[in-house]
Amino acid sequence: MKIRKSFIVLLLLGPSFQCLSEQPLIDNTLSQFENVYADGRAQVLNDELHLISEKNWFLSTKAEYSDFVLQAKVKMPDTTEFSNSGIIFRGQIVDTEKGKQVIGYQAEIDPSNRQWTGAFFDQGRRKWLYPTHPTRSHRDHDFKENYLGEWSPAQSKAYKHLEWNSIKIVCQGSDIKIYVNDILTTHVKDTKDSQGIIAFQHHGSKAFKASGDTANIVRFKDITVQAL
Repeated sequence: MKIRKSFIVLLLLGPSFQCLSEQPLIDNTLSQFENVYADGRAQVLNDELHLISEKNWFLSTKAEYSDFVLQAKVKMPDTTEFSNSGIIFRGQIVDTEKGKQVIGYQAEIDPSNRQWTGAFFDQGRRKWLYPTHPTRSHRDHDFKENYLGEWSPAQSKAYKHLEWNSIKIVCQGSDIKIYVNDILTTHVKDTKDSQGIIAFQHHGSKAFKASGDTANIVRFKDITVQAL
């Protein structure tokens, strides 16, 4: 009878029993991250990850991830210069003539008038996969399907500028979903990468390069990953 009860409990728990709990990625020493670039500055202040750089830059995890749920909150800066960010997932670190670089799937964070936060970008390779760009989209045979149709006003308005915005990325096999403030902004099937690192982007600041001005800091917090 005791064995039967235990078996019933396991059945009731179902898939949730097999999933690992959410794991925080941020600690005070950023022990789970590495910087493969000769640029960029990352600090943890008040449990927030603060990023700034002179050029386009990514702070990457040491570990690789396959199927997972990644959650984070991001707040973009109040600045007059260009500001942009994103989260690489299943990313690859490659050697180039300019040194090591991070490439791969990216959840876009775009506070510009274009309003493509939550879009699906392929850094260093195919560029805009969803939505598509008139000249900078290079879908190939690995891009199998888009389930959401054309980019809509509801997707554009999901992001709230100068506020904390929640980003959720769900990867299960070739199925990829991106949510912004609980609104599904991307749902595609793509087979290019099945595993890789996670990385957080700062797109660069001319003011920081010229004078050390830090008004363009991008902030992340509450970053967790849960294996599926």
